[in-house]
Amino acid sequence: MKDGVKARDTLEFKREAVRLVHVGEKMSAVARTLGVSGQSLDNWIKAEAAGRLRDVRGKAVTAEQMEIARLWRELAARGIRAGKERVRRMMKSLGLQARGKRRFKATTNSAHDFPVAPNLLARNFSADAPNKVWTGDITYIWTQEGWLYLAVVIDLFNRQVVGFAMGERMTRTLVMDALRMAWFRRHPAPGLIFHSDRGSQYASNDYRQLLRDFKMESSMSRKGDCWDNAVTETLFGSLKVERLHGMRFGTRRQAKDEVMDWIAFYNHRRLHSTLGYASPMAFEQKWLARQISLAA
Repeated sequence: MKDGVKARDTLEFKREAVRLVHVGEKMSAVARTLGVSGQSLDNWIKAEAAGRLRDVRGKAVTAEQMEIARLWRELAARGIRAGKERVRRMMKSLGLQARGKRRFKATTNSAHDFPVAPNLLARNFSADAPNKVWTGDITYIWTQEGWLYLAVVIDLFNRQVVGFAMGERMTRTLVMDALRMAWFRRHPAPGLIFHSDRGSQYASNDYRQLLRDFKMESSMSRKGDCWDNAVTETLFGSLKVERLHGMRFGTRRQAKDEVMDWIAFYNHRRLHSTLGYASPMAFEQKWLARQISLAA
């Protein structure tokens, strides 16, 4: 995050605060946890309902505007020249509109007796190089066969999904498999920080031993504070709103195929506003090219 910009001033922070209220948290509890006044939180809720929630520069940004900007950048990347206003008109003529956020329940359980790691991340969602800070979390997808659980590992440097696992049960094995995939794909140097919530899966003895085997440092969110792991929350929101919303799956296999297809799209092609409207892979490739150029 840029110097001088407080986390609470960003649009992402305000939207997370509003989301917590929408999913049932008391306003007073959310305000106290996030360190904001009740009046500010109330103003954000009203502004979000009116489509006037503003970013750090005071400019109103709606879901529709974000999608127009993303489509405009995608067209430009493909060599198609079209202004943002033209994109807006085309979306309107085709009956297309950005999907709003939906409400989803929490998945992990922090009511356990396992040791809890300190919060080393402290809401600093940036990293200056790959494989320095990873985050992980679990979400769920309904199928006619029952729930399908998805665990992911994300590199905070470029928001890339570097590891994931899916299964019928929300167990420590699920999150361990996701971490193993990430480690075998990336082979990070010792000292990487892995951040998660306080769920029993991440706090379990087996998971903590795996982190030690990989020479990683464990970091955990404060109790009941979703904002401390907002990057994975945002990823799951994008998956469910942009791809899975309105879809019905007869089997877990069908849901797995759709999720894997979206993750491949997300890593290689989806333009990310945090990365200057580059995809996670493109952002890392540009960084690597810059490092080679500086070393020459």
